[in-house]
Amino acid sequence: MDLNPRKWPLTTLSGVLVILLYCVFTLISWAFNPEPFSPWTDYLSRLGNFNHSPFGAYFYNLGCMLTGVALIPFFLGLSKWHSEERLSKILLIGGQIIGMLSAIALIMIGIFSEDQGSPHMTASSTFFLLNFIVLILVNVALLRHPKFLKAIAIYSLSINILSLGFELAVGGPLVEWFTVFGSLGFVALLSFNTLTLGESLDSS
Repeated sequence: MDLNPRKWPLTTLSGVLVILLYCVFTLISWAFNPEPFSPWTDYLSRLGNFNHSPFGAYFYNLGCMLTGVALIPFFLGLSKWHSEERLSKILLIGGQIIGMLSAIALIMIGIFSEDQGSPHMTASSTFFLLNFIVLILVNVALLRHPKFLKAIAIYSLSINILSLGFELAVGGPLVEWFTVFGSLGFVALLSFNTLTLGESLDSS
């Protein structure tokens, strides 16, 4: 049985999985959360806190781990974008490596749930720092690629700037929600662009 009948690129296939896994498991854990929960008052990791949601926490933490696993082939698949331009290739490889490290940090967020305190905070801080760097490196690396949609870079760098600005000016859970789902938007856009890159190569 062909598990990829449409022959989607690795980044596209795993990108779809990243979005589905995180969103589905987050919604399930939210459904089992016994307390009021909103972006204005609660960090996403609260869904994985066993002290607040003894049953629903299993789903959120598993979702983080599976999403992190799916992110690894997402970044590996970006090798399809490697070009002959030395600097761009170096930046992209750096983005891929840091992206896979951010995926491991996300897995650690699921392993060390919010109720475990310091280990969770370390994993969470590491993930968001690496995510910030990845959005810069990958988009700067691809800017000169003729098939790259420049609007993706504008979107992604805007996510970084706004996240940093909101954190300094406001702070709180809403910044985390904005950053996480904004980054999922980057995954969606790059997954689509990689699909069109594959089609253009096939037709050339």
